[in-house]
Amino acid sequence: MTKMRKNRRKHMGSGTDDFLKEEGIFEEAQAQSIKEVVAWQLDEAMRKQKISKNKMATLLKTSRTQVDRLLNPKNDITLSSLQRAAAMVGRRVMIQLV
Repeated sequence: MTKMRKNRRKHMGSGTDDFLKEEGIFEEAQAQSIKEVVAWQLDEAMRKQKISKNKMATLLKTSRTQVDRLLNPKNDITLSSLQRAAAMVGRRVMIQLV
C-alpha cells in the first residue's frame, strides 16, 4: 500500500472522539459542543415561554448585551449566570462527572 493510502485508512473505523483525541482537540470540541447545546436549550425555553431577550434581561436584572453573551456559545459564562437564567425559564442546571 502506498503511504497516501495508509494515511487515508488511518482513521477508518475509528470514532470521532478518537480522531479528536489524536488531533489534541477533544476537550476543546467537547466544551464547545456543550456550550452550543446549553445555549440552544435556553433559547428554546425562552421562545416557548415567549420571553424576549429584553424581558430576560429585566428578569435577570442585567443588560440585553449580557443576555446576548449568555446565548452565544462562543462566550464563556459562569455557572451561576447559567443557573439564574435556567431558573427564569423554569429549568435547572445539572452537571455530572462521568
